[in-house]
Amino acid sequence: MDKKQMRNLVAQRVAQELNTGDLVNLGIGMPTLVAGFVDPDKHIVFQSENGMVGIAGSPAEGQEDWELTDAGGSPKTAIEGAAYFDSSLSFSLIRGGHVDATVLGAMEVDRHGNLANYMIPNKLIAGMGGAMDLVSGAKRVIIMMDHCNKHGESKILNECTLPLTAKGQVNLIITDLAVMEVVPEGLLLKEVAPHSSIEEVIQKTATELIIPKNVVTFGA
Repeated sequence: MDKKQMRNLVAQRVAQELNTGDLVNLGIGMPTLVAGFVDPDKHIVFQSENGMVGIAGSPAEGQEDWELTDAGGSPKTAIEGAAYFDSSLSFSLIRGGHVDATVLGAMEVDRHGNLANYMIPNKLIAGMGGAMDLVSGAKRVIIMMDHCNKHGESKILNECTLPLTAKGQVNLIITDLAVMEVVPEGLLLKEVAPHSSIEEVIQKTATELIIPKNVVTFGA
């Protein structure tokens, strides 16, 4: 399975977590793939913090409208009935608790549901942006990311080492290897990818996992 296939598999699994009628915010990067795998019958509506409800997929090459972009600046399309508004109203939706779920990437997540996703110390990296508001205002926070960084080091830790975006706000972590739920006792391993195993997930996770009797395979 190549990287594109793997990310599509993860996006498909994340899409299964979204409920009928949800208002959902997708972070930049990998999370934007999720929109392509939602069931149309669920009538899920996507929100972008730069001021839009009803954001849809990417336009065909050559059909881009650069005045219609997501929060990351990538050109998008809109569903019929989409609404546009200023950032203050957009963040009122987020801070007011009207977003049912947000799907975000991460640099680090730990067993307590803490999230670090906006900067590396002493590096020129963009700030936290809307993520700080999203993880505090959304009813559910789903992290979608690679299990390990480009150096092969686990991004799932006992304690985050990078500056925190939020404390204790993450509900679910879905990676290219596993699905883990944040519970009061730590991280509960719920599912593994078809190309992985419980043993590999344990080996590549830098904190102890709670392993139930029945761990299923997603995407199989």
